[in-house]
Amino acid sequence: MRAHADYTGGVYGSMLAASVVVGAGALGSFPRAELVLLLLLTGLVFWLAHVHAELFGARLARNPPDRREVLHVCRDEWPIVKAAVPPAAAVAVSPLLGLDVQGSLWLALSVAVAGQVGWSVAAAHRAGASGRLMATTASVNVLLGLLIVVFKIAVTH
Repeated sequence: MRAHADYTGGVYGSMLAASVVVGAGALGSFPRAELVLLLLLTGLVFWLAHVHAELFGARLARNPPDRREVLHVCRDEWPIVKAAVPPAAAVAVSPLLGLDVQGSLWLALSVAVAGQVGWSVAAAHRAGASGRLMATTASVNVLLGLLIVVFKIAVTH
């Protein structure tokens, strides 16, 4: 069992959300409610997969997890789901901002990438990283986010 929760699931969940947005955008026009549900449900499914992998990977060979350990792992992996909420909310409010479907996709993608950077800096800060290391992890995650943006442009054009 981990000593304390970390935020790597949030980084992963943000990248996952960005990938969902890019994939949905490649399909053309769609109701925004579908993308909101797709983001949230994908986050939940991947959270369950991570909980399962954490609990039943190497641990099963040692001994079956107890209720306390299951709840602990569920809580530790929850940032995967939390990371899907801001991009989903961005899609939900995008009509209020006067955005068309493509504008909604770009807003959600931007929010997901910003979340990815934020989660990575939060994880580094919680681990006691120096300012330089926090800037490095932010830069790496900006580059990863830009790579996802490049993929979106390549897939949709």
